[in-house]
Amino acid sequence: MPADEPLLSVRDLWVVIDGLHILHGVDLDVAASGVTALLGRNGAGKTTTVKAVMGLVPRTGSIRLDGAELSSLPTHLVVRHGIGYAPEDRGIFAGLTVAENLRLAERAARSGEAADEPDYPLVHELFPELRQRAGQLAGTLSGGQQQMVAIGRTLLNRNRLIIADEPTKGLAPKVVSEVAEVLARAAEAVPVLLVEQNLALVRRLAGTCAVLADGRTAHRGDTAELLADEEAARRLLGVGSRHPLAGAARSAASPPASPTASPTASRAVPVVTAEVKP
Repeated sequence: MPADEPLLSVRDLWVVIDGLHILHGVDLDVAASGVTALLGRNGAGKTTTVKAVMGLVPRTGSIRLDGAELSSLPTHLVVRHGIGYAPEDRGIFAGLTVAENLRLAERAARSGEAADEPDYPLVHELFPELRQRAGQLAGTLSGGQQQMVAIGRTLLNRNRLIIADEPTKGLAPKVVSEVAEVLARAAEAVPVLLVEQNLALVRRLAGTCAVLADGRTAHRGDTAELLADEEAARRLLGVGSRHPLAGAARSAASPPASPTASPTASRAVPVVTAEVKP
């Protein structure tokens, strides 16, 4: 595949659920490397879009992964094409152990094909805590630990694309920073479609982005350019781009960090969301 061709190309994606039109012809491209962000206010259709890609909701339109059309395929065949999905609610089996949750994600070989060995070394390298807690019930884990399980499942198989739906939602800043590091490392090997409202994380990770509004594509382009445009960021996301973002220089008027502040706190990605109240 040419380097400038998108890995995933979505065109004219429509979703109607119980007579309600949720998506109205969404267009979306996911780059063949790095992180592509899917942004928008609450209710814009971000989660519905990724569920449509996965075949979890009825959809019409075109969904092509490296040229292969997926729009008519059920979820299990979409997964077979090499898409790993970490859903917004994490999808953890609370009554199973960490090891059992991971084992369920192992992808069996197709008929006549040799099975790929599950990449437990990579998962345990990125999340050593999952090895330590292999026998613990997943329902007793913290939110951050459950997110590690959700992302770990997508890395277990040789996927061609990872979709992470709001992986930092509800997590403490320290854990957000840890998840950001893992996503950055994962994206070195596998392209990532990141649905996220933490704009600091988006600016840090995503080279390109698409913004949804009212179930339609409102913007596609370079992430840094969008977040540098105060008016566009406010119009599309409901926040100004002057919020503190990861990597941004501290304002001269800002007080210096406390000498007693922990090093971890200074490295944590600040939580800046695009959420707006109705």
